[in-house]
Amino acid sequence: MTASEHLNVFKGPESVRNYFDPEQSPPLPLVEIPDSLNPYRQDGVRIYAKMMTMHPATNVKVMPAMNLLEKGVEPGKTKTIVESSSGSTVISMAMVARAFHGIDDVHAYLSNKTSETKLRMMQFFGLNVTLFGGPAQPTPVDERGGIRAAARKDAESGSVCSPNQYINDDNWKAHVRWTGPQIHRQLPEINVIAASMGTAGTMTGLGTYFKQAKPSVYRIAVCTNAGERVPGPREYSLMTEVEFPYLTSHDALEEVGAPDSYSLSLDLTRQGIVCGPSSGFTLKGLFQRIEKHKQENTLSNLAGPDGEIHCVFMCCDLPFQYLNEYFQNLGPEKFSPLRNERLRNVDLYRYDDAWELDSLTALSNYFTIHPLGTHDTVLSLADQIDKALTPSANTQILDFRCSSDYDAFHLPNSVNMPLDALRNGPSSGSPFADPADDCAMLEELWLELESLFNIKDKAGNRNASAEALMSILRGKRVLTLCYDGDSARVANSVLRAKGVEAECIRGGYSALAKLQMPCNDTCEVVSVPVSVEV
Repeated sequence: MTASEHLNVFKGPESVRNYFDPEQSPPLPLVEIPDSLNPYRQDGVRIYAKMMTMHPATNVKVMPAMNLLEKGVEPGKTKTIVESSSGSTVISMAMVARAFHGIDDVHAYLSNKTSETKLRMMQFFGLNVTLFGGPAQPTPVDERGGIRAAARKDAESGSVCSPNQYINDDNWKAHVRWTGPQIHRQLPEINVIAASMGTAGTMTGLGTYFKQAKPSVYRIAVCTNAGERVPGPREYSLMTEVEFPYLTSHDALEEVGAPDSYSLSLDLTRQGIVCGPSSGFTLKGLFQRIEKHKQENTLSNLAGPDGEIHCVFMCCDLPFQYLNEYFQNLGPEKFSPLRNERLRNVDLYRYDDAWELDSLTALSNYFTIHPLGTHDTVLSLADQIDKALTPSANTQILDFRCSSDYDAFHLPNSVNMPLDALRNGPSSGSPFADPADDCAMLEELWLELESLFNIKDKAGNRNASAEALMSILRGKRVLTLCYDGDSARVANSVLRAKGVEAECIRGGYSALAKLQMPCNDTCEVVSVPVSVEV
């Protein structure tokens, strides 16, 4: 490893390849979990997470992917990779195939029961995806499933390589080659290793390595409870067709359910050890086995010369693609409730500060201004406002204030559309006045505006009054006005979403009323500053 690579810098034409290569990169982190997550710390048990997720490919499967393709790809001959995989293996293969072998054509065969998120992720990584019916986790010898279909593709064409992670010993040998030695170098005092079993590659490789390198290491394999699903691992009954020497690679077997897996993963992630459900799954299996030894008073049998028990569990995945499953498996008590959740159904459209104009700009854009004799405010010119302002062509003013306030003063070319949300006049306040604690006004206002301007009602039926209104407004520039500008700001958002070029006055009627109009003996315009919070 060069000096620059010790600093985690990779340069030159082999940069990405070296970035992936465990022999050219710093070791992946081994992190002791906080005491708050270790119920056995007072018993002398120390637990470390092996962060396989910190590899550039973000999962443990990149190790077998590199080894399988190194041994399986024939340079100059192999053009296509085909693999049956639930996700991580074939995604890693796609990256490795490009970075190491220059192969872009990678195909994933997987269950039609795969989540939408994972399917999209495969497409994101450039994979060609083919879905298969039947069991979500077919056995390696099932001729009706994707594993055997991929093998048949390999047999049919010399340019196709199907590494077949399920039966290819280069899967588990990757962990003998890289993962086991790396953990051993990082933690020579290791006493216990725990890993989940899906293809059984990780457990077989680690178990085989430590049996040779440090036979005293106690090896724990973890499978799912019968009938429960955790992404990656399998239930033990499905291991009967696995041909790897997994039976001799572990000393104990634990079975773990989905809720515990997701719960522990969540706890780890919130403490900064970001990992997915199979990582919490493996930790739970480790806990169960430690508890059994504690109950049998044999825990000390696992201790090393220092009197402590140093345990490593594999963190093999990340949580992000499984977020929906966390909520499905754990229920609401694990998550803080969303405040103002009702806003998820309202106020759905875009905002833009450019749609809010200062008072003078608004008047200039929508009217021809005729200077009068004095620097009168707009409000003081109520009786002469029609002389001072001539509406521009193809414009319309929508005034949302109460009828009595509209009658007392309104701009030329205005139409009064009093909103029920503003029924209390200026004291109605702003829909954004207390955004953290009170969203009732914003909800009411948006629903009212949506009803006014939407040509279809909630049931999808025709809204004749909205149709008539929108036919008038479309093709015009529309200036919206309310008391403080904020309700008009919401109206802009709704109208713009429906194709109307709407703008409003920042500060609303309050700011407009204080604007001093230009007079006929000077071009200077004096505007009283108005403080507006947006």
